[in-house]
Amino acid sequence: MELLENRIKEEGLVLPGGVLKVDSFLNHQVDAKLMMEMGKEFARLFADKGIQRILTIEASGISMALTTALELDVPFVFARKKASVLMSDPAYVEDVYSFTKQETAHITVLKKFLPAGENVLIIDDFLANGEAALGMARIVEKAGSTVAGIGIAIEKAFQKGHSRLIEAGYHLEALASIASLEDGKVTFTKK
Repeated sequence: MELLENRIKEEGLVLPGGVLKVDSFLNHQVDAKLMMEMGKEFARLFADKGIQRILTIEASGISMALTTALELDVPFVFARKKASVLMSDPAYVEDVYSFTKQETAHITVLKKFLPAGENVLIIDDFLANGEAALGMARIVEKAGSTVAGIGIAIEKAFQKGHSRLIEAGYHLEALASIASLEDGKVTFTKK
């Protein structure tokens, strides 16, 4: 998606350790118009998958999941990284390791918000090693539903997440695919 790639080029900051900081438009301050365009693109990419629900993970995936849900006219639910005292109903829980935060989160989705027998689209902001996407996929499958696809805003193709998701048999679409962050420069994969 050229619009997203341009924003990454203009405002993205490459940090040591293969981290791309895009907090000015994606995951701290959010550009609502960009999110709307990303939602339209995800909806187009997965239009033929019969999507009935979207699953994301807090917090950065919420804005793009919302706009995609609006475009597809389906509900969305987000996995919480920390369960609150209000989450007393039965829930699905999976452990996922965050490459960026260097910690494991116990992601939780209440069972009542993820019914069986649906085609679920997973949306997330970044794909590095695939832990978050695979954790959400395990939750969808525990619920008795099908992962109809995985939509990622920014994929770091030089890490193993892409191949792990493809090898697991998931339909993966990334709006921006980064080949390298070497020497502080963002290089996108060839299309």
